[in-house]
Amino acid sequence: MDAQEEFKFVKPGQVRTRFAPAPTGMLHIGSARTCLFNYLFTKRHQGRLVLRIEDTDPERSRIEYEEDIIKHLGWLGIEWEEGPYVGGNHGPYKQSQRGEIYAKYIKKLLDEGKAYHCFCSPEELEARRQYLISIGHTPVYKGECLQLSKEEVEKKLNEGKPSVIRFKTPSKKVIFEDMIRNKVEFDTSLIGDLVIAKDFTTPLYNLACAIDDFEMKISHVIRGEDHISNTPKQILIQEALDFPHPAYGHLPLILGRDRSKLSKRHGAVSVAEYKEKGYLPETLVNFIAFLGWNPGTEREIYSISSLVKNFSVDRIQKGGAVFNPKRLDWLNGFYIRQKSLEKLTELCLSYLIGEGLIEPIFKSKQYPPAYGGQEIIQTYKISETGKELSFNDLKKIVAIYQERLKKLSEISDLIDFFFKKTLRYEKSLLRWKKMNDKEIRSSLDKLEKVLSKTKKGEWTKENLYKLLTPVAETFEDRGYLLWPFRVALTGKKYSADPFEIAEIFGRQMTLQRIKDSKKILKSQ
Repeated sequence: MDAQEEFKFVKPGQVRTRFAPAPTGMLHIGSARTCLFNYLFTKRHQGRLVLRIEDTDPERSRIEYEEDIIKHLGWLGIEWEEGPYVGGNHGPYKQSQRGEIYAKYIKKLLDEGKAYHCFCSPEELEARRQYLISIGHTPVYKGECLQLSKEEVEKKLNEGKPSVIRFKTPSKKVIFEDMIRNKVEFDTSLIGDLVIAKDFTTPLYNLACAIDDFEMKISHVIRGEDHISNTPKQILIQEALDFPHPAYGHLPLILGRDRSKLSKRHGAVSVAEYKEKGYLPETLVNFIAFLGWNPGTEREIYSISSLVKNFSVDRIQKGGAVFNPKRLDWLNGFYIRQKSLEKLTELCLSYLIGEGLIEPIFKSKQYPPAYGGQEIIQTYKISETGKELSFNDLKKIVAIYQERLKKLSEISDLIDFFFKKTLRYEKSLLRWKKMNDKEIRSSLDKLEKVLSKTKKGEWTKENLYKLLTPVAETFEDRGYLLWPFRVALTGKKYSADPFEIAEIFGRQMTLQRIKDSKKILKSQ
C-alpha cells in the first residue's frame, strides 16, 4: 500500500479511533504502543480518540489498574477526546456501566434467532471437544442446544439451569481488507457457535466490542495482531445486527531479542516500571513508535508532534518488531543530554532522596507584605553528614554526569561518593596497571603535597589541571598520578573527570579524601 492508499480507509466525516484496555494489570509497553499508533493516526486525520475501559471481568479488573492506565498515558503525552473523567456524547465509557445497552442487542439477537441459550455443562463441552480431536475434527461447538424447542428453553431457564448465550455462526467466508496486512480471509467452520454472553447484561469480549464500536461510531480499529482471530467474529456479529464494520489494522507483535513474544523475562514490560527505572516519556514515545513502524528515512529522533506529521499506516510492517534495550538506553541518554541542567536535576532529586543520600529541608523566608510576604525555600542536607546543600550545589554535581547518564535511576550510584563522609573500597582500586603499594603511596604523597600549596581563589578545575598535569608528565605514565587521584576522590573504578570532581569538593574535602585513601592503603 502506498502513502495515498491510506486515505481509502478514511471514510467521509471524522475519523474516530479507540484504545480499549482491560484494567487487569499495569499499562503494558505493547498496549502503550497500540494507543500511540491510534493517537498518531487519529491526529494525522484530525479525528477523535476514544478511551474505553473494558472492565466486564469483575474478578480481574481493578480500579488501581484503570488509574495506572490513565496516569501513564498522560505521562507519555497521549491525549484522548472522549473517555472516563473526560466525558463525551457516546458514553458511558466503561463497559461495566453499559449493561442496558448490551441487553437491548442480546435480546434482538435472541428474538431474531441469531443467538440461543446453551445449557451444556463444562464437562459435556470438554468431552465433546476431546472426541472431535480424537476423530481429527476441529473442536468447535456444533450447536447441540440450537435444537431445543422454545418450550424446552423456557423450562430450563425457569428451573434456573446454568446457561450461556451463543451466537449462531453462519457458514461462510469472512473477508476483510486489513490496513496493514491487505486481504485477510477466515472460514467460519473453524469458529463454531461462539459464546457471546453469560447473561443479558454480561457480554463477552467480542459482542461487547462489536456493540461499543458501533455505538461509539468508531471508524478505525488499530490493535495488535493477537486480536486478528477476533476480527471475523466481530464482523459476523456486526452483520447480524446490521452494523457497518470499521476499517481494521493489526499491528505486529513486539518480540524480545530471542524473537519470542516480549514478556517479563525480557525485562520491565509496564510503562510504570520504565518510568521508575528513569526512562523519559519522550524516549518511550520515540522508541515504541519504531516498534513496527519506520519513516522510510535514516532519521531516528522524533518528538510526538513530529511523529503526527510523519506517521502513516503504509509504513507499518507486518513482521514482528524486536525490542532492543540497547537502543532504548542510547535514545534515553540522548534525551537526557537535551534536558536543561535545571530540569535534569529536578528529575534526579527523587532518586537521590529515595536512596537516602539527601533529605529535603523546607525553610520560610519573610518579606514585607508589599514584596510577597512569605516564601518557602527548599534546600537539602546530606543524610550522612548533615551538611546543607543548595539546589545549585546539586546542579553542579549532576552537570558532570549528564553526558554519562543512560537512565535517571543511575544517578545515585554514580554520584553517591559526594554524599559520603568516608569511602570504603579495596586498595587494589588505587592501582594503575602494575603499580605496587609503594608507588601508589608516592603518587598520593605528591598529590597531597602539590594540592596543599594551592592558594585561595586557585581552586578551579582549569588551575588544578595546569597544576597537576606537569607533575603527571614526570611519571612513566600519566595514569600513575591521575588514576589514584580519581579513585581517592570517588572510590570508583569509573567516574567523571577528577578535576571537575575536585573543584566541586573544594580544597579541604579533596585533601581529606587523599589522606583517607592513604589510610586504606596502609590498613589492607
